[in-house]
Amino acid sequence: MIVGTHLIWTIYGSWLPNDPRGSNSHEIRVESLAELGELHHGRKRVQPPGREIREFYDRARPLLKHPILRMTHRDVEIVAQALGESISRYTYTCYACAIMPDHVHMLIRAHRDRALEMIRKLQKDSRDELIRLGRRDDEHPVWGGPGWKVFLNTREDIERTEKYIRENPTHPQSWKFVKPYNGWLPRPLLKREHS
Repeated sequence: MIVGTHLIWTIYGSWLPNDPRGSNSHEIRVESLAELGELHHGRKRVQPPGREIREFYDRARPLLKHPILRMTHRDVEIVAQALGESISRYTYTCYACAIMPDHVHMLIRAHRDRALEMIRKLQKDSRDELIRLGRRDDEHPVWGGPGWKVFLNTREDIERTEKYIRENPTHPQSWKFVKPYNGWLPRPLLKREHS
């Protein structure tokens, strides 16, 4: 039984299909980017050093159609406001949220909307707000694709993911739309050993 979902998405250009860390992409659509390296579907078990990732993006940046625009402090506030309004409108329950300069993490309780539909709505509403307030040009993509999801099945999954998201930013974030997990899912009973 799915009880919650960890939603993750990145800003435009910050996690390319052939990123040395691996990706959720099945193909590289831009020919010039294909020359930067092989596609590896899924996150690599052994992660490359930071130097290798920086070198990859130094080579990739001039090949992208648009510049990579990391989130400023003001952008993060705007995205948070938009996410809060979306969560209220769609009646999502959010247990954790981290809005980073280049990606977003959210922990959402199971809902009638499917995970990728939730991401689509949250991305659209936050993108629209950034454009409305003049923080992004209408022609510039804000988000770097449909994102991905990790389904959570147990109370331990929820608690572990909530802690991971809470500790993701270097400075603590506190958003009004985040509700503390209330432990509604019971812990599994320990099986008694037969003597």
